[in-house]
Amino acid sequence: MIRNVLEYIEAAAARFPNKTAFASEDNAITYGECLTKVNRMGYALSGIIGDVRKPVVVLMEKSVECLVSFFGVIASGNFYVCVDSNMAVERLLTIIDNLQPAAIIVNGETELATNVPIYQYDSLVTKPDDIAEDDIVMSSVLDGIRHKVTDTDPVYVLYTSGSTGVPKGSVIPHRSVIEYAEWISEEFGINEETVFGNQTPFYFSMSVLDIFTTIRNGATLEIIPKKYFSFPVKLLQFMAERQVNTIYWVPSALSIVSNWKALDYVQVPTLNKILFAGETMPTKILNDWIKHIPDAMYANLFGPTEITDIALFYKVNRTLRDDEPVPIGYVAFNMDAFAINEDGKLIGDGEIGELYFRGSFLGCGYYNAPDKTAEFFVQNPLNNHYPEPVYKTGDLVRFNEYGEYMFVGRADSQIKHMGYRIELGEVEAAVSACQDINLNVCMYDASSDNIVCVYQGKATEEQLINELDRYIPQYMKPTKIHKIVAMPYNANGKIDRRKLRDEYIGK
Repeated sequence: MIRNVLEYIEAAAARFPNKTAFASEDNAITYGECLTKVNRMGYALSGIIGDVRKPVVVLMEKSVECLVSFFGVIASGNFYVCVDSNMAVERLLTIIDNLQPAAIIVNGETELATNVPIYQYDSLVTKPDDIAEDDIVMSSVLDGIRHKVTDTDPVYVLYTSGSTGVPKGSVIPHRSVIEYAEWISEEFGINEETVFGNQTPFYFSMSVLDIFTTIRNGATLEIIPKKYFSFPVKLLQFMAERQVNTIYWVPSALSIVSNWKALDYVQVPTLNKILFAGETMPTKILNDWIKHIPDAMYANLFGPTEITDIALFYKVNRTLRDDEPVPIGYVAFNMDAFAINEDGKLIGDGEIGELYFRGSFLGCGYYNAPDKTAEFFVQNPLNNHYPEPVYKTGDLVRFNEYGEYMFVGRADSQIKHMGYRIELGEVEAAVSACQDINLNVCMYDASSDNIVCVYQGKATEEQLINELDRYIPQYMKPTKIHKIVAMPYNANGKIDRRKLRDEYIGK
């Protein structure tokens, strides 16, 4: 019975010592080398920190060394907190103040690394790659640490943006990561032959699938250079060269490839699993990928950082019209999802309700934020017999005719316009279905009662308004439209909605 994620690396190193575990454009490490470095780093860190279950910040560029550092932290009996190396210093300061970390690991290559000393931390660790002189002593120390750690102890903390602008750190334990990695591996056929083409940043919860199912199965994770997502042809060429067969990307990344028609010019013959999450997938983009790679498995995954990564999934098993939203599907094994209407009852046919999750992927709450934890990790509203925490997502869902969950929008994105209740997600889906629209974001300007649409594509504003008659009623149509050359993206690879709101609301 596995109770520590490091057992995955140990098992993989025993089976495939010379196989590549993690690789980037200019670096690679085998499972055998990885385990050696992880143990040495864990031993060195344990001597510096002298305790267990403490947060350790990893402030490094996305790299093979960054991944090794995660597991080195875990080997020391502590948990890692991956921080965006391009983060604003003020946001970093907020996270550091919340964590009070035992150590900060840097590699000296990031701008933020030069600012770390201003925080006056005694335990600043740079490349703790020290080699223990006595391997017997090292082994004894690490064994002692392992006995102190249970599967309810944290593996990592990932910070997400809070509604108030203050980041919240989701605490995820070994047990949740293990249960998640086991289910993903079985459900999607991840094995030792899998080669992941990693797109998502390591401080983003989607990377959990890539990282932990890789080590669970003795697979290989190829870090795709970020620069290639600006050059889709080179992106696909890189994937073909590295024989990538599985990707788990945000829809914006898939859209870039489709909109640039890169699939017309470059084939990736090994690619057979295409998973996506993090945003609403435009069905038109999905259908373009299916047209070019018809025999691949396609799946829409859905869930928040607070439950490890996802707990709902839909394997595309039928043809979807361009104007038909992609379902978020059914619940994962050993997880449960339910939706509550405004009357506090389970939703029925045609009803919309707020989504809740319970089960083995559930995280522990937010780090050093008891009020926020109590706000979102609540007592199951359907159970008043014993304590049972569930996660209150703020996502609105309904069922379709197949009994699949459909994402409707966020509870905080439901608006009242011209006397009607409107889900902005439904407006975005309608705009996405229109011809010559590549990407779009719809927002609400409460000060002027306008639905604002910002889009990228060849269509004119007049064409868009006219075609929307096919999909939505007049009262749901955007009342202000802005055509732009290219969408802005945030560090996670998603469309930067906050930047669009700052630029276009009130204009």
